[in-house]
Amino acid sequence: MSTPGSDHDGTTHDGFTHDGLGTPEADWLAWPGLRDLPPADTGGLTHLLVVAAHPDDETLGAGGLLAVAAAAGARVDVVVATDGEHSHPGSPTHSPDDLARRRAAEVERAVRGLAPAARLHLLHLGDGALAGAVERLAAHLRPLVGEDTLVLAPWAGDRHPDHEAAARAAADAAAGTSARVWAYPVWAWHWARPGGPEVPWAMAVRLDLPADALRRKASAMAEHTTQTRALSPAAGDEALLLPGVLDHFTRDNEVFLTAAPGAADSLGAEFFEGFYAENGDDPWGFEDRWYEQRKRDLTLASLPRARFRRGLEVGCSAGVATTGLAARCEELLALDASPSALRRAAARLGAGSNVELREAVVPRDWPAGTFDLVVLAEVGYYCSPADLQRLAAAACAALAPDGVLVACHWRHLVPEYPGTGDEVHRVLRAQPGVQVLARHEEEDFLLEVLVPAPAVSVARAAGLTP
Repeated sequence: MSTPGSDHDGTTHDGFTHDGLGTPEADWLAWPGLRDLPPADTGGLTHLLVVAAHPDDETLGAGGLLAVAAAAGARVDVVVATDGEHSHPGSPTHSPDDLARRRAAEVERAVRGLAPAARLHLLHLGDGALAGAVERLAAHLRPLVGEDTLVLAPWAGDRHPDHEAAARAAADAAAGTSARVWAYPVWAWHWARPGGPEVPWAMAVRLDLPADALRRKASAMAEHTTQTRALSPAAGDEALLLPGVLDHFTRDNEVFLTAAPGAADSLGAEFFEGFYAENGDDPWGFEDRWYEQRKRDLTLASLPRARFRRGLEVGCSAGVATTGLAARCEELLALDASPSALRRAAARLGAGSNVELREAVVPRDWPAGTFDLVVLAEVGYYCSPADLQRLAAAACAALAPDGVLVACHWRHLVPEYPGTGDEVHRVLRAQPGVQVLARHEEEDFLLEVLVPAPAVSVARAAGLTP
């Protein structure tokens, strides 16, 4: 493992530290949701490909499955992208080259103990810099992915940039094949909350580990001494994997995130047309629910400027929020996949409006041109993972140099949706060239304002502060 921060300082951009107080393992064990997860379907597994960002990720997140697959006679490949050479950036006794050599030997022993016949691929890509080597990693993975392969990669939402990059590479390598792609959380057990919306639990499955697999995993974990023990008594040589973290990986099961049943594809116009037909003119209660009224007011209040030249609202529905946005824009293009919703929006807005209503399924029908305001409210989680990436890229690419992207999404799990609100915002924040200007977080929804970098506060833009 490497410390969970892109700058090797032990801190992620989301604020947790590897040595800080995390969620105790006792809380996870007491959570009924963990016990009630559906069983992982590994029947008929013939080839397992485990992708690790750092040496030891494979053992912590998937060591049990590695042992189970090997015992069943499956072919096993383990690809370790980096040497984890920056796990101790302040070490006075070990250089990055020293750590790379030690960690390579550790992972070789660990994998041999888990799956003796496994092929181990050490790629020596830069620790902490994997985001710049996604295509190189994907290029190595592609020849290893067959139609019968189960690809296992770090979870993209683990709040470690190298884990996210490894997940992207695995998804790219498996694209266009029938290979299954599962994700394994590592740091999430430290920072997440049982049942919390940060993790898509509706996509989770549990693999109960037999005694031999548990024994092999414990032995493999013990091989990673650079992470589980101090390198020396000196400052900067402290153990990274403290007992409270290691506890999460000694339980008798492993949890993986798979595609939610029936929710692998984006939801299209048929879904929304059917929803309106079944639930009436205002199926989400946009007009009557105080929750929705308050959320609209917060969204409008978050806009960092009073006026915008050309706005884009993606997913306008019946136009309830559109009226407020139109008052802030010289012209507004409002999109929706549902013809029924657009007819209701047209009736609401009336003649002479500065709003153009257009039927469109995004990201496929993304409009041409640039906008200084783009609003994505309660739409991103209807997209498949691949479409979400395309939607986020299109939204950011469409921003004018002074553009503003506002995203607001429900955080609770909806099993029939392909994604979650937290995942939508994670993907948006990961887009190059944008920064978060404002963020409002509640248990129920997340509201963020992103702008082209560098983000300038409202007061600074107005000259009120240096």
